[in-house]
Order: sequence, then structure tokens, then C-alpha cells
Amino acid sequence: MTNTPKSIDAVTDMLAGENYVCGRALATVTYLSLTLGKPLFLEGEAGVGKTEIAKAIAAALGRRLIRLQCYEGLDAASAVYEWNFAAQMIAIRTAEAGGGADRDALQSELFAEEYLIERPLLQAMRPQAGGAPVLLIDELDRTDEPFEAFLLEALSDFQVTIPELGTVKAPEPPIVILTSNRTREVHDALKRRCLYHWVDYPDFDREMEILHARAPEATETLSREIVAFVQKLRTEDLFKRPGVAETIDWAKCLLALDVLDLSPEVISDTIGAILKYQDDIQRLQGSEAKRLLDEVRKDIAAQ
Repeated sequence: MTNTPKSIDAVTDMLAGENYVCGRALATVTYLSLTLGKPLFLEGEAGVGKTEIAKAIAAALGRRLIRLQCYEGLDAASAVYEWNFAAQMIAIRTAEAGGGADRDALQSELFAEEYLIERPLLQAMRPQAGGAPVLLIDELDRTDEPFEAFLLEALSDFQVTIPELGTVKAPEPPIVILTSNRTREVHDALKRRCLYHWVDYPDFDREMEILHARAPEATETLSREIVAFVQKLRTEDLFKRPGVAETIDWAKCLLALDVLDLSPEVISDTIGAILKYQDDIQRLQGSEAKRLLDEVRKDIAAQ
């Protein structure tokens, strides 16, 4: 595959150029995926950067990003193609108004490319300007096993079949990235087709790097307090621990409010940027926010 990075360090630099900070292990599996042409399967908690890496790769390589957002009930037809029934009905009415159209000829015309609505999987099989696209199959764990089985076949040969038109095979396999929040286990057969990586929460230093890249306007003092506080929250008994995405969102909220350092009042006012469940938010009301902030500042002073 042309213009792909030639080393693990080159992958790290490439992603850093798109403000995506990653560790050696993730850079290695990304390099192998790009070099060997194998799909990359990323699992981890929501908000740790699984989707963002696909965006960063597409931007860095100058490729089109095609995203298939998975959901419960997603089937092969919705992921591959559908026919434009409204346009087909207009064509039928027009033919009838013209009088006595040949039925076989009309049927052939109705199932031509011009009436085909391409969905993400079919789009990814088409030739693209600039090279094969990046196909992001996001939150695969939201779908069911029949769709996984279909996807296994599609990714094995990088082709899909449209009964009325025939088989469409990718001239160059797309760069495939699958993500899962692990709300359920994805079948082993699909995982075996991929290179696998668990994307964990970053440590303090890496999360500081990420925040510097994504919210460079934040002062060093505020950044350290934000990251330390979010990391402290992740050790608490919460229904949903905040991800890196929430860290960045919170920093941007605080910058918009011209906050210079954290206080229990500021935390209370902006807690909705990092916690998304009322039970978790209630835990941080009153003296709890102050307790955590005091612990954070004590930890920072000890570093």
C-alpha cells in the first residue's frame, strides 16, 4: 500500500501530526495492520480514542473515511446498499404514461446503477481518489451474530454481492478498523481475521500529552489538575468512568469559562462534562468534590 508509514516510529509521528497521541503497543499494531493489510480490531471503554485513530489515519494518509455506525438490528442490506424506491416508482409512472413500456426493458432499467443507493460497505469496495479508503466499523458489539457472520465473509474477500447487478470486488482492499465497547463478546471467528488491541485508559503522563495536543490553551497547572482529577474519578465506584474524550471536553468547558484552577464550586457547575449519569453526579455533590480535589492536590504536590 503506497504512502503508508515504513516504521513504528513513523506511525507514531504520523498520528502525532493529527494530534493523536498513542503508545508503542498501539503504534505497533497499527503499523502491522497497514503493512500487512489486515483489519485492526480495537476494544476498550467508551471515550478512550478508538474511533479517533481511524479519523487520524484517514486524515494523515489523505484517504476517505467511510464510517459504518453499528446499532441493534443492523442487517446486511442496510450496511451494503438499498434501491431508491421513490425514483423507481417515478420511472414506472413515467413509463406507464408514455404507454406500453417493455416490461423486461423497464425492469432492467429500474435495477441499474443510477437507482442504487450505496451504503458504507459498498462504498468501501469502490475505487477512491487517493487510494483505498479507511473503513471504520464502529461499535460492532451493538449488532448481532448474523451480521457478524455476514461481515466475516465480506472482509475475507473484500467483496459484496448485489443480486440484481452481481459481485462488486474492491480493486484495493480498504483499511479496516473495527471498534467495540465490549458490551458483549464479539465472535472469535471475526477476531481471528484481525489484529487485536485493547485500548486502555492512558496513564497520567500520556493523558497530559493528549490534553496538551487537544487543548493547548490550558495552562500547565490547570491541565495537571484536570488530568489528576479525572484519573482520581476513575478509581471511584462509578456507573460510567470518564474517558479521555470527557477529559478533553471538560478542559474546553473550563477554558470557555476562563477558569484558572479547579474549585469545588467549578467542579459542581461543570460536572456534566465528565459524568453522564445522575447517580454518579450525585456522588460528587457537597463535600465529596472537595475531598477528591484535596487528594488530587496532595498527590500533585508529592510528585
